[in-house]
Amino acid sequence: MSIHIAGAPCCWGVDNPKNPYLPPWERVLREASQAGYKGIELGPYGYIPLDIEQVQSELSKNDLTIIAGTIFDDLVTESHLNHLLRQVDDICSLITKLPSSFHEDSQHFTPPYLVLIDWGHDERDYKAGHPDQAIRLSETDWSRMMSHIRILAERAWKQYGVRAVIHPHAGGYIEFEDEIQQLLKDIPYEVAGLCLDTGHLYYSKMDPEQWLRDCADRLDYIHFKDIDLEVYQQVMGEHIRFFDACARGVMCPIGQGIINYDSIHKLLKEINYHGYITIEQERDPRNSDTSLRDVSQSIAYLKSIGY
Repeated sequence: MSIHIAGAPCCWGVDNPKNPYLPPWERVLREASQAGYKGIELGPYGYIPLDIEQVQSELSKNDLTIIAGTIFDDLVTESHLNHLLRQVDDICSLITKLPSSFHEDSQHFTPPYLVLIDWGHDERDYKAGHPDQAIRLSETDWSRMMSHIRILAERAWKQYGVRAVIHPHAGGYIEFEDEIQQLLKDIPYEVAGLCLDTGHLYYSKMDPEQWLRDCADRLDYIHFKDIDLEVYQQVMGEHIRFFDACARGVMCPIGQGIINYDSIHKLLKEINYHGYITIEQERDPRNSDTSLRDVSQSIAYLKSIGY
């Protein structure tokens, strides 16, 4: 088993590129390097500029590669498709011109990946983590979202050679067990892989270890988070958006929460997982002064148990 640990700008509170409190992207890359990362995600569309020379200069300065780009947007609405395709083109045009990452022979598909996340629906955002309360898409709307995912994944692969991976995310329309199961039926592995996130699975009432095991043959990429159980139990009793719960500290450094990463390490050996794991810890960007400390603690903990 060969695993490489990477980072993501969300550890610095970067989820909405229009948030006025975001730290400069150059600082995020600098601190990611200081923490010991060799790879990092691009973050949400519009945060890191699409200027190849400018981005390459900062990556080289910090000895970093880009592991993935992300479309974090409404994948359901028909009128959004052209905007989503423009994101595919912009993101893939950038990440395919940057230096490549480590490649393991046992990986089915190599980074950089295009992570597809459905997002932007108030009615689901406020029901994140509540499978018994959240409304589900109609059959028509679900079919349209699946069609959009296929179109985006095929565009990324056929035009750029970039593998798309679908990320179930708390607060979107691909979150809960029934939705992930239907996704796996509707999107064949030949079209797109899966990026499972331990924190989102736990947040949404699923067992991360069991899902990693059950989806091993569909798994191209993994995100690691940890959850502060006390804060989690509090926000589950409130009418609260997902990222407002993150601003309250529901996500904590790896090893300081409820998720058993020693057990997950043993599982990843069993399923022979190779490739990248990206650490995430969403927060309010106004609290990004502690990001370097937290990601450093997460990396140190994972290394201490054998990652």
